[in-house]
Amino acid sequence: MFRTAILRTEVAKEVVRKAIRAQNLRNIGVQALRQRHCNRTLPNGVTNQILQPCKYAEDSLVRYYSSNLPNHIRVTLPALSPTMELGTIISWEKKEGDKLNEGDLLAEIETDKATMGFETPEEGYLAKIIIPAGTKDVPIGKLVCIIVENEADIAAFKDFKDEAAGAAPAQAPAAPSPAPPAPAVAATPSPPAPLAAPPSTPSGGRVYASPMARRLAEQRNIRLQGKVSAAAPAVPEGAFIPPPVPAAAPAFAAPPVHAAHPAPAPAAAPVPHILVPPAAPGGHAAPSGPSPYVDIPVSNVRRTIAKRLLESKQLIPHYYLTAEINVDKLLKVRSGFNKKLEKSGVKLSVNDFVIKAVAAASQKVPEANASWLDSVIRQYKNVDVSVAVSTDRGLITPIVFEANNKGLVQISLAVKELAAKARQNKLQPQEFQGGSISVSNLGMFGVDYFSAIINPPQSCILAIGTTNKRLVVDESVEKGFREAQFLTVTLSCDHRVVDGAVGARWLQAFRECLEDPVAMII
Repeated sequence: MFRTAILRTEVAKEVVRKAIRAQNLRNIGVQALRQRHCNRTLPNGVTNQILQPCKYAEDSLVRYYSSNLPNHIRVTLPALSPTMELGTIISWEKKEGDKLNEGDLLAEIETDKATMGFETPEEGYLAKIIIPAGTKDVPIGKLVCIIVENEADIAAFKDFKDEAAGAAPAQAPAAPSPAPPAPAVAATPSPPAPLAAPPSTPSGGRVYASPMARRLAEQRNIRLQGKVSAAAPAVPEGAFIPPPVPAAAPAFAAPPVHAAHPAPAPAAAPVPHILVPPAAPGGHAAPSGPSPYVDIPVSNVRRTIAKRLLESKQLIPHYYLTAEINVDKLLKVRSGFNKKLEKSGVKLSVNDFVIKAVAAASQKVPEANASWLDSVIRQYKNVDVSVAVSTDRGLITPIVFEANNKGLVQISLAVKELAAKARQNKLQPQEFQGGSISVSNLGMFGVDYFSAIINPPQSCILAIGTTNKRLVVDESVEKGFREAQFLTVTLSCDHRVVDGAVGARWLQAFRECLEDPVAMII
């Protein structure tokens, strides 16, 4: 008995040891697969957008080894931004059967933030495109395509369908053949109710009816009489309300056919004559023709913009501060810098000076360089300026990071690069998510001034108008006045974070930077 117990114990231990070894081998295989897919060295110039070690990329690849089909990889729609829930397949850059290399642009996907490129996650061949181009609102994790290692395996996926999509709903069972009709039985027709006696005309013989009711009654040869019931709206006694009368109804209804032996029926209550205007004059339908409007589908980017700005106006207590700034010195300094930078191909704009001044003012008044996070107010050490850029897909705000540590030339080059990428829909999520303060410039359109909507969770946004020439008093000249150029700016503030006095101090610091740009640069 004791020897048998020892033998059973040894067998159980051996089973456990084998299970542990198998689990260790599986873990090693999983780690090797993750290293292969996530820690890759891509060619120079190729953006490691999808293959970076993050949960978005790992979850988008599923390799299948055991099935009736050849070894293949099922590529699902990844989350290309932290807030992405749905995506739209704008276009496929590869066709079925094409050779795929790591880093190749596979498709363009519109997220809730922007249109982004989806890079090829695995070398091989594109065997099957599951979701065609133009498909909207594709959920994250949805199978989008199949990749195989060998070109010979492509044909096996010609008729492949996504099993996860669910089988087609079962067809409704065929209707049973109708039973033979029962022999007709002569039924005594029910007698119609006798015609109601015409209601008495109100005292005085006058019938209260609107001009519209009188006109319709005259057109249909209807005599207006009767009183409005107690359930009708409160109107003068004897007045009439237009009821639903078909436009093509005959002037007089044919009398009903009475049964041979009608059964007695109680007298019906008086029914008032009620008229309504026809759908179109003369009872004819409205003439058909080209539609007077065009319905434009709402993109994911536009839907996100609408949602965020609506929440901003509803939840953030905005207030606005406007100031006029003399930019004579700024324009003179800018002109001198551009002459020196002419050979390098760099041309500074007024907006570059504005961004630098925003960073400098935010360093002087750090209370405005903050965000409201419900339980805390987060104040940022660096100034990351979001610059509003208009694209054909909507407004987007790429970020000039650490503008407080950049010079004017660096800011100018960064803004031009970000604006070009934004208009080409090539911005990466990290290039437009975040920021501590925003700038929106409509001066190039001749807008004098405007009030911008705060971009949450930021607390301030500066709206820049155009420059205007004005006469100012100057006792140093013979005439006693001179011509000067002024720039109008409006600062929108979140009153939960930035009090009025704080906003005024920030705007004062910004004015000092623009009116003396040399001191700002030094």
